[in-house]
Amino acid sequence: MNTRISWTTMALALCFCLASPAFAVHLDEAVYDPGELPPRASETHLKPGDPAPEFTLPIVDGGTVTLADYRGGKNVVLSFVPAAWTPVCSDQWPGYKLALEIFEQYDTVLLGITVDNRPSLHAWIEAMGGLNFPILSDFWPHGKVAQSYGVLRTDGMSERALFLIDKQGIVRWLDVHDINRRPDLGILVQELKKLGN
Repeated sequence: MNTRISWTTMALALCFCLASPAFAVHLDEAVYDPGELPPRASETHLKPGDPAPEFTLPIVDGGTVTLADYRGGKNVVLSFVPAAWTPVCSDQWPGYKLALEIFEQYDTVLLGITVDNRPSLHAWIEAMGGLNFPILSDFWPHGKVAQSYGVLRTDGMSERALFLIDKQGIVRWLDVHDINRRPDLGILVQELKKLGN
């Protein structure tokens, strides 16, 4: 009998443990700190004015999102983060919960994307107290969407990057940020204002 446990089985077991009331997780205790990383390890080929690469990705809590679904209706902000359970990522996305009214004011949806698998992302989102915007898993084929946007790092994580895509599917602004630092939300809001409604 094979006694090896697959990574998927271990991730699912972690999800069940975290969901159990008897297993209280404090996010700050569960976060893995990789230390200072090279600020960037990829180079995007995209620039403002380019069509945004199309994609369909699974939402952590079920269903899928296709970028083209927003064409003609909403602007889109794609927020790529490198990895679940890391300090800056665990700080960045919860901060957006407070700004969703601003996104709505500018007729914009926010989509979070990471190369982590769905069970790990589910557990992480629960530990952060939930997020009220879609979190998408770019796990398989691994990092395909990150690669199409030119932000898949050589270590298999994505860059910390923001892409603002208008209602016609055109990249209007992008920020491939230092992976060790959280992007300034105020700068993103200024770029949203330039789009108008």
